[in-house]
Amino acid sequence: MTIKVFWDNPYLTELTTTVKTVDGNRITVSETIFYAFSGGQESDAGTIGGYEVLKAEKDGAEIYYTLPDNHAIKTNDIVTITINWNRRYRLMRLHFAAEIVLELIYHKFPEIPKIGAHIGEHKARIDFRADKNISPFLSDLQNAAQAIVDENQPIISAFSDEINQRRYWKIEDFSAVPCGGTHIRNTSEIGVIRLKRVNPGKGLERIEIFVTDKT
Repeated sequence: MTIKVFWDNPYLTELTTTVKTVDGNRITVSETIFYAFSGGQESDAGTIGGYEVLKAEKDGAEIYYTLPDNHAIKTNDIVTITINWNRRYRLMRLHFAAEIVLELIYHKFPEIPKIGAHIGEHKARIDFRADKNISPFLSDLQNAAQAIVDENQPIISAFSDEINQRRYWKIEDFSAVPCGGTHIRNTSEIGVIRLKRVNPGKGLERIEIFVTDKT
Protein backbone atom coordinates (compact mmCIF):
# COMPACT_ATOMS: atom_id res chain seq x y z
CA MET A 1 0.00 0.00 0.00
CA THR A 2 1.31 3.42 -0.95
CA ILE A 3 1.61 5.79 2.03
CA LYS A 4 -0.33 8.88 0.99
CA VAL A 5 1.68 11.79 2.32
CA PHE A 6 -0.60 14.20 0.47
CA TRP A 7 -3.17 13.56 3.21
CA ASP A 8 -0.80 14.45 6.05
CA ASN A 9 0.70 17.42 4.23
CA PRO A 10 -1.13 18.53 1.06
CA TYR A 11 1.21 21.54 0.83
CA LEU A 12 4.34 19.43 0.31
CA THR A 13 5.63 19.76 -3.26
CA GLU A 14 8.67 17.45 -3.25
CA LEU A 15 9.31 14.06 -1.68
CA THR A 16 12.12 11.48 -1.88
CA THR A 17 10.87 7.91 -1.82
CA THR A 18 11.63 4.33 -2.94
CA VAL A 19 10.27 2.61 -6.04
CA LYS A 20 8.37 -0.53 -5.01
CA THR A 21 7.44 -2.09 -8.34
CA VAL A 22 8.14 -1.53 -12.02
CA ASP A 23 5.95 -3.12 -14.70
CA GLY A 24 6.96 -1.64 -18.04
CA ASN A 25 6.09 2.04 -17.83
CA ARG A 26 3.86 1.54 -14.77
CA ILE A 27 5.38 1.93 -11.31
CA THR A 28 4.44 2.13 -7.65
CA VAL A 29 6.31 3.91 -4.86
CA SER A 30 6.51 3.53 -1.09
CA GLU A 31 5.24 7.03 -0.25
CA THR A 32 3.69 9.68 -2.45
CA ILE A 33 2.58 13.29 -2.60
CA PHE A 34 1.15 12.81 -6.12
CA TYR A 35 -2.66 12.64 -5.96
CA ALA A 36 -4.43 10.29 -8.39
CA PHE A 37 -7.85 11.00 -9.90
CA SER A 38 -10.55 10.14 -7.39
CA GLY A 39 -13.92 11.47 -6.30
CA GLY A 40 -14.08 13.76 -9.30
CA GLN A 41 -10.80 15.54 -8.43
CA GLU A 42 -8.25 15.46 -11.24
CA SER A 43 -4.77 14.04 -10.72
CA ASP A 44 -1.79 16.19 -9.92
CA ALA A 45 0.79 17.01 -12.58
CA GLY A 46 4.50 16.51 -12.02
CA THR A 47 7.44 14.13 -12.26
CA ILE A 48 8.91 11.02 -10.66
CA GLY A 49 12.65 10.59 -10.94
CA GLY A 50 12.71 13.42 -13.47
CA TYR A 51 10.17 11.72 -15.77
CA GLU A 52 6.77 13.23 -16.45
CA VAL A 53 3.87 11.32 -14.92
CA LEU A 54 1.50 10.60 -17.81
CA LYS A 55 -1.23 9.05 -15.68
CA ALA A 56 -1.94 8.46 -11.99
CA GLU A 57 -4.49 5.78 -11.15
CA LYS A 58 -5.93 4.74 -7.81
CA ASP A 59 -6.67 1.04 -7.35
CA GLY A 60 -7.90 0.24 -3.86
CA ALA A 61 -5.21 1.43 -1.44
CA GLU A 62 -2.53 1.47 -4.16
CA ILE A 63 -1.60 4.18 -6.67
CA TYR A 64 -0.06 3.35 -10.04
CA TYR A 65 1.92 5.90 -12.02
CA THR A 66 2.47 5.69 -15.78
CA LEU A 67 5.78 7.10 -17.03
CA PRO A 68 7.15 7.51 -20.58
CA ASP A 69 8.17 4.23 -22.25
CA ASN A 70 11.85 5.23 -22.30
CA HIS A 71 12.19 5.69 -18.54
CA ALA A 72 15.14 4.02 -16.77
CA ILE A 73 13.66 3.66 -13.28
CA LYS A 74 14.17 0.31 -11.54
CA THR A 75 12.74 -1.38 -8.45
CA ASN A 76 14.31 -0.08 -5.20
CA ASP A 77 15.60 3.10 -6.88
CA ILE A 78 15.49 6.21 -4.72
CA VAL A 79 13.55 8.85 -6.64
CA THR A 80 12.22 12.34 -6.07
CA ILE A 81 8.57 13.13 -6.71
CA THR A 82 7.69 16.72 -7.58
CA ILE A 83 4.26 18.17 -8.21
CA ASN A 84 3.06 21.28 -9.97
CA TRP A 85 2.13 23.36 -6.94
CA ASN A 86 0.11 26.00 -8.80
CA ARG A 87 -2.12 23.27 -10.22
CA ARG A 88 -2.43 21.44 -6.88
CA TYR A 89 -3.40 24.60 -5.02
CA ARG A 90 -6.01 25.54 -7.63
CA LEU A 91 -7.46 22.04 -7.37
CA MET A 92 -7.59 22.24 -3.56
CA ARG A 93 -9.30 25.63 -3.58
CA LEU A 94 -11.85 24.64 -6.23
CA HIS A 95 -12.43 21.29 -4.54
CA PHE A 96 -13.32 22.88 -1.25
CA ALA A 97 -15.39 25.63 -2.85
CA ALA A 98 -17.41 22.85 -4.48
CA GLU A 99 -17.73 21.01 -1.15
CA ILE A 100 -19.18 24.12 0.50
CA VAL A 101 -21.61 24.76 -2.35
CA LEU A 102 -22.76 21.13 -2.35
CA GLU A 103 -23.40 21.11 1.39
CA LEU A 104 -25.41 24.35 1.15
CA ILE A 105 -27.55 22.81 -1.58
CA TYR A 106 -28.10 19.68 0.50
CA HIS A 107 -29.23 21.89 3.38
CA LYS A 108 -31.63 23.95 1.24
CA PHE A 109 -32.75 21.37 -1.34
CA PRO A 110 -32.41 17.88 0.16
CA GLU A 111 -34.72 16.56 -2.54
CA ILE A 112 -32.23 17.36 -5.34
CA PRO A 113 -29.76 14.48 -5.78
CA LYS A 114 -26.20 15.01 -6.94
CA ILE A 115 -25.40 12.79 -9.93
CA GLY A 116 -21.85 13.85 -10.75
CA ALA A 117 -18.98 16.23 -10.10
CA HIS A 118 -15.64 17.19 -11.58
CA ILE A 119 -12.81 19.28 -10.13
CA GLY A 120 -10.40 20.70 -12.68
CA GLU A 121 -7.66 23.28 -12.47
CA HIS A 122 -9.76 26.17 -13.78
CA LYS A 123 -13.28 25.32 -12.65
CA ALA A 124 -15.35 22.77 -10.79
CA ARG A 125 -18.83 21.55 -11.59
CA ILE A 126 -21.60 19.69 -9.77
CA ASP A 127 -24.46 18.02 -11.63
CA PHE A 128 -27.91 17.44 -10.17
CA ARG A 129 -31.11 15.76 -11.23
CA ALA A 130 -33.73 18.48 -10.85
CA ASP A 131 -36.90 19.57 -12.60
CA LYS A 132 -36.65 23.20 -11.49
CA ASN A 133 -34.36 25.93 -12.73
CA ILE A 134 -31.98 26.84 -9.91
CA SER A 135 -31.06 30.25 -11.37
CA PRO A 136 -33.31 32.21 -8.95
CA PHE A 137 -31.39 30.73 -6.00
CA LEU A 138 -27.89 31.11 -7.42
CA SER A 139 -27.13 34.58 -6.06
CA ASP A 140 -28.17 33.63 -2.51
CA LEU A 141 -26.19 30.39 -2.80
CA GLN A 142 -23.08 32.25 -3.91
CA ASN A 143 -23.44 34.76 -1.07
CA ALA A 144 -23.90 31.98 1.51
CA ALA A 145 -20.82 30.14 0.25
CA GLN A 146 -18.76 33.33 0.28
CA ALA A 147 -19.87 34.06 3.84
CA ILE A 148 -18.44 30.72 4.98
CA VAL A 149 -15.21 31.42 3.13
CA ASP A 150 -14.93 34.85 4.75
CA GLU A 151 -15.39 33.42 8.23
CA ASN A 152 -11.80 32.08 8.07
CA GLN A 153 -12.98 28.74 9.36
CA PRO A 154 -10.33 26.06 10.04
CA ILE A 155 -10.88 22.85 8.08
CA ILE A 156 -10.30 19.58 9.91
CA SER A 157 -9.16 16.71 7.65
CA ALA A 158 -8.53 13.30 9.18
CA PHE A 159 -9.18 9.54 9.10
CA SER A 160 -12.56 8.19 10.09
CA ASP A 161 -11.24 4.64 9.45
CA GLU A 162 -7.47 4.47 8.95
CA ILE A 163 -7.36 0.72 8.25
CA ASN A 164 -9.74 1.09 5.32
CA GLN A 165 -8.29 4.46 4.24
CA ARG A 166 -11.49 6.43 4.80
CA ARG A 167 -11.20 10.13 5.50
CA TYR A 168 -13.42 13.12 6.11
CA TRP A 169 -13.36 16.90 6.34
CA LYS A 170 -15.16 18.98 8.93
CA ILE A 171 -16.03 22.60 9.59
CA GLU A 172 -17.41 23.15 13.09
CA ASP A 173 -21.10 24.12 13.16
CA PHE A 174 -21.41 23.58 9.40
CA SER A 175 -20.82 20.02 8.22
CA ALA A 176 -18.70 16.85 8.32
CA VAL A 177 -18.33 14.95 5.06
CA PRO A 178 -16.54 11.72 3.98
CA CYS A 179 -13.85 12.71 1.48
CA GLY A 180 -10.41 11.47 0.44
CA GLY A 181 -9.29 14.53 -1.52
CA THR A 182 -6.58 17.06 -0.75
CA HIS A 183 -7.86 19.90 1.42
CA ILE A 184 -6.85 23.44 2.26
CA ARG A 185 -6.38 24.33 5.94
CA ASN A 186 -8.72 27.31 6.12
CA THR A 187 -11.79 28.44 4.18
CA SER A 188 -10.25 31.87 3.56
CA GLU A 189 -7.73 30.28 1.17
CA ILE A 190 -10.53 29.79 -1.36
CA GLY A 191 -10.66 33.52 -2.12
CA VAL A 192 -13.71 34.71 -4.06
CA ILE A 193 -16.35 32.24 -5.29
CA ARG A 194 -18.37 32.78 -8.46
CA LEU A 195 -21.18 30.44 -9.52
CA LYS A 196 -22.71 29.88 -12.95
CA ARG A 197 -25.80 27.84 -13.76
CA VAL A 198 -25.77 25.56 -16.82
CA ASN A 199 -28.58 23.36 -18.15
CA PRO A 200 -26.93 20.24 -19.64
CA GLY A 201 -30.26 18.59 -20.54
CA LYS A 202 -33.87 18.01 -19.57
CA GLY A 203 -34.27 17.31 -15.88
CA LEU A 204 -30.64 18.24 -15.20
CA GLU A 205 -28.99 21.22 -13.55
CA ARG A 206 -25.29 22.05 -13.37
CA ILE A 207 -23.47 24.55 -11.20
CA GLU A 208 -20.05 25.64 -12.38
CA ILE A 209 -17.74 27.00 -9.70
CA PHE A 210 -14.86 29.45 -10.17
CA VAL A 211 -12.46 30.93 -7.64
CA THR A 212 -10.24 34.00 -7.83
CA ASP A 213 -7.83 35.67 -5.46
CA LYS A 214 -9.11 38.51 -3.30
CA THR A 215 -7.90 41.91 -4.44
